[in-house]
Amino acid sequence: MGQMVSDDKFEEQAARNGGIVKNGREILFQAFNWESNKDSWWNKLEDKVTDLAESGFTSAWLPPPTQSLSREGYLPQNLYCLDSCYGSLSELKSLLHKMNEHNLRAMADVVINHRIGTTQGSNGKYNRYDGIPISWDEHAVTSCSGGKGNRSTGDNFDGVPNIDHTQEFVRKDIIEWLIWLRRSVGFQDFRFDFTKGYAAKFVKEYIEESKPLFAVGEYWDSCEYGLPDSGLNYNQDNHRQRIINWIDSTGGLCAAFDFTTKGILQEAVKGELWRLRDPEGKPPGVMGWWPSRSVTFIENHDTGSTQGHWPFPSDHIMEGYAYILTHPGIPTVFYDHFYDQEPSLHDEIAKLMQIRKCQDIHSRSSVKILEARSDLYSAIIDEKLCMKIGDGPWCPSDPEWSLAASGDRYAVWHK
Repeated sequence: MGQMVSDDKFEEQAARNGGIVKNGREILFQAFNWESNKDSWWNKLEDKVTDLAESGFTSAWLPPPTQSLSREGYLPQNLYCLDSCYGSLSELKSLLHKMNEHNLRAMADVVINHRIGTTQGSNGKYNRYDGIPISWDEHAVTSCSGGKGNRSTGDNFDGVPNIDHTQEFVRKDIIEWLIWLRRSVGFQDFRFDFTKGYAAKFVKEYIEESKPLFAVGEYWDSCEYGLPDSGLNYNQDNHRQRIINWIDSTGGLCAAFDFTTKGILQEAVKGELWRLRDPEGKPPGVMGWWPSRSVTFIENHDTGSTQGHWPFPSDHIMEGYAYILTHPGIPTVFYDHFYDQEPSLHDEIAKLMQIRKCQDIHSRSSVKILEARSDLYSAIIDEKLCMKIGDGPWCPSDPEWSLAASGDRYAVWHK
């Protein structure tokens, strides 16, 4: 069984080295989906910056900006070329300038687990990087993906050259590139892609050297299920412990997406809301053990969008947001939910964000779970906010509470 981690020993180091914005009042926006590369995306986003800032977002996670063999950006090649399917470098800089004017930080999607070569190496695989900046040879590629480097320190990303982060020259070049993204391009935050592919200690080094204001890693681990057709296990402690171990190995400098909370929440809203209280009476995800490093979300470009690898039930979206936007952790709103649904969803999400801000709910807020049964979940957060989700009828008994927001199967009160 895992232990709840204390923030105290990490805060001084985090403040010194970057990686975590200390006040804990972040609300992130994933500013793209899987199809965004088909539009003039940087220009389209620039038109939405004012609305995003006014809604209360602190950081917008942008798609990978580098030249890539895949339109979506996840097969990068020339890391210093920022002309991509999302738009030109000048359009990107225009977007970042407007974001900066509106105090909305830009988060770069950092894809450094793998990199597509330009020329064939000795074994006939494209694992050399001749003719472009960061011109590595085969020693930059792990031996388990066809290179002459060391074995991978994590899971293999099949079919493409995986970068060997144990090589000092590789880390030096990556650090220089990350610093360039921060100082010359204008990104302030980083999202590290596929972090299961390389050891967390390297993420720690990259954050210490490049000093983003905030960093989050995609440590996507499979939740634990029972026998075939028996569904998601109630107890996901081993799952969240693995994510917490990864965060711990970054020195606490990098937050992580709370895949445990997503996995549990999307089953809970189907009539199993008892899942939202663990055996110790706490929230059952990473949020319940290390909330200041838990980046909560209900959907992203992989789980939802046109990929739909692990989708949240579409008729329960607002229940999901009523949960993550009232609870500790660092909540994330997905582009499709904010802009591609009916207008009321945008306004309902923005209202919950405003309530969170006005009641000063933050990443370390306390949770007192009142009810967790099949058709009802209710909780009090920081003694300032009360909420419920589910079909079950419920409202707080104390007349001090006044209704602040309500919708399909959710309601929020404050004093």
